Amino acid sequence: MKKLKCFMVLVLIMQLNNSLAQKKGVLEFPKSEDNLILTAPIDRWDEAIPLGNGLLGGLLWGEKNTLRLSLDRGDLWDERTNGEPEWWKKHTYAKGVELINEKQYDVVSTWWDTPYNGTTPTKLAAGRVEIQFPVDEILKDFELNLASAEGIARFQSKSIVKVIYSATKPIVLITIKGTSPSAVNLLSTMDVFKKGKVDSEESSGGTTEKLGYPDAIKGKSKNASWYIQTAAEGLEYCVYTQSKQVGNETLVAVTIATSTEAKDVLNLAKRRCKSALDQGYNAVLAKHKGWWTEFWKKSSVRVPDAAVQKQYNLVQYFYGAASRTNAPPMPLQGVWTADSGSLPPWKGDYHNDLNTQMTYMAYQESGRFEEGASYINYLWNRRKVFQDFAKDFYGTKGLACPGVMSYSGQPLGGWGQYSLSPTMSAWSAHLFYLHWLYTADDKFLKEKAYPWSSGVGECMLGLLKPDQNGVLKLPLSSSPEIFDSSPQAWLKPNSNYDLMSLKMLFLSLSEMAAAIGKTSDVKRWSDAATATGNFHTKADGTLLLDAITELPSSHRHLSNIIGMYPFNLITKEGGEKDIMVIEASLKDWEKKGTSAWIGYSFSWMSCMQARVGNAEEAVKNLDIFVKAFVSRNGFHLNGDQTKSGYSNSTSRPFTLEGNFLASQAVQEMLLQSWSPTPGKLNSGIIRIFPAVPTKWGDASFTDLRAEGGYKVSAARKNNKTSWFSITAKNAGFVRIKDDFQGQKPKWNSTRVQFNDGIYEVNLAKGQKLEALF
Repeated sequence: MKKLKCFMVLVLIMQLNNSLAQKKGVLEFPKSEDNLILTAPIDRWDEAIPLGNGLLGGLLWGEKNTLRLSLDRGDLWDERTNGEPEWWKKHTYAKGVELINEKQYDVVSTWWDTPYNGTTPTKLAAGRVEIQFPVDEILKDFELNLASAEGIARFQSKSIVKVIYSATKPIVLITIKGTSPSAVNLLSTMDVFKKGKVDSEESSGGTTEKLGYPDAIKGKSKNASWYIQTAAEGLEYCVYTQSKQVGNETLVAVTIATSTEAKDVLNLAKRRCKSALDQGYNAVLAKHKGWWTEFWKKSSVRVPDAAVQKQYNLVQYFYGAASRTNAPPMPLQGVWTADSGSLPPWKGDYHNDLNTQMTYMAYQESGRFEEGASYINYLWNRRKVFQDFAKDFYGTKGLACPGVMSYSGQPLGGWGQYSLSPTMSAWSAHLFYLHWLYTADDKFLKEKAYPWSSGVGECMLGLLKPDQNGVLKLPLSSSPEIFDSSPQAWLKPNSNYDLMSLKMLFLSLSEMAAAIGKTSDVKRWSDAATATGNFHTKADGTLLLDAITELPSSHRHLSNIIGMYPFNLITKEGGEKDIMVIEASLKDWEKKGTSAWIGYSFSWMSCMQARVGNAEEAVKNLDIFVKAFVSRNGFHLNGDQTKSGYSNSTSRPFTLEGNFLASQAVQEMLLQSWSPTPGKLNSGIIRIFPAVPTKWGDASFTDLRAEGGYKVSAARKNNKTSWFSITAKNAGFVRIKDDFQGQKPKWNSTRVQFNDGIYEVNLAKGQKLEALF
């Protein structure tokens, strides 16, 4: 009888396997209906078709018979310090603490805020190419083909222009068919300034002329034109364009070469363009498409909302277009610096009080680790700069990255409460921790994640001192960007933001130390996490700003509730107290309203609501973001562009973090894998469709990543999970939360156990677990 039962079980498993084999997740490349299609004219750079290859970036736009391609390169920076060189060595953190305790706020503000008020340091644009066509050629529309990363411009005559930023070479190639250009003009940044009208909202750092550069050296030959710009501190760059006629097709090649690559920038640029033209568009396109095919194979998502789907795919495209392993990471505007004669909004810098962290928060689940490694490698490669900054400014061992910094890692200053807050480094360290969790790469953990993050831990411990109750406190505390730069912004240490950032850092360090066998470090970091004390709440659980200060009104930065998201310190699975804190705090934020919010506030709140399981609130905030806070080309514009009252701000400056938060919000609704006990090794739990709104009744995803390196695919029909699979990268114990609305999964394994609402099973390396409902 036992043999018969075993045989029947095996038959059932075989039948289930056959059934599952027909329902496996299939990767979906972006469809034509997901493409970005814009009717001509496009007469603003921030509404243009965005193109790029990580190093080079471009914006395709124009009107009537003029086609423009705005040019950018990620490492074009003017690093000149505004004011006294290395001012942070003289006006140190310790001196600031002393003066703030004496209430000499204006002195400290002058020290730390003034350096930001100059023209430099700043990101630089690289001019533009303008292609003139016969007067009877009128632009009809523009398109971004997401699958092939091609920019397309169509004319009413059916003539067509296609543009690629080669995915494999630092070259731009343009093909023109059906007509011939009457002129290909190359404009330097100063030419653009003289020709254009500067938008005051885009010129927080001033205009190009304020840089004081000598005139660009311009050159021209029969089929080529170029300019060589001498910038600051020895930087020289050449922008070069060359044309070639091949039958009825006109080819135009463009590149930007810098003195960091070669002494003779002109010769390097010439060689690049000649090589591309000799190969031809189709040959370059073939390699380019091959790269993008592999990019789109990483994962895919499908939701039944066209606007959200388009935004999700576009933002994933941004990772491929604007971020690469060995290229500069994305600052505020990525590789799409303002092309209006102005310097970019907020100098196009690296803001670490939200922007960089949130820009690099959506790649982990989508498996775009090579693109995400751009920022990780950037931080790692500047560790000596950050070690010096910790020593020179904070007076500690370890390392710290400035809250606002240039490409070199130089502190830019600004509102001192945030631009020089030490805990911004703790938030950056969180990205190393997440990269390890999602890649399950123990070599990366040992060689980069733990060394960099523990360096931050050393700096924090050097600043923290026990109070009379033994609770570790910082000398100064703040909460981005509450009370702006007023004296009131110096909160009572530790603010909830600082406390949550520190606690998450120490818990993650304890977990990472356990994973690499550093037993003594495990206790050290765990003890430090405990010693930071409890979060500050009212009696009803509402999170305060610090021990005594309530959130006074609507605010853009969700800093005092960061412990809910992206940190998993306060969770819906953390017991009655956590649930009380979540409900009271979100109710408080709702009561304060959204009048002071900007675009990223809505996409961050969407992530936050999804994390705590509030699906309808999550999608409501996401929908508002997509509707009101993006330009027609998908870029996040900070203010409410519809003027519908979602926010008092209707400003236009473009930054990227809101886009990436929106992409992550979609992923948070579909898949989560955080641990309810952070700091405990191998304690993550996979949650499939944890916060899907009713209107997304049919949804699916393929090969999203979960903590532990798992690949997860799933389908949902009629508001219920219908199938999922989990593939293990390494051997390990996988836990899956029962969020299946009373449905019982039919497994392809007999070893799955069910304990306290969690399905558990050991998987071998490469093994796939599947379930059907």
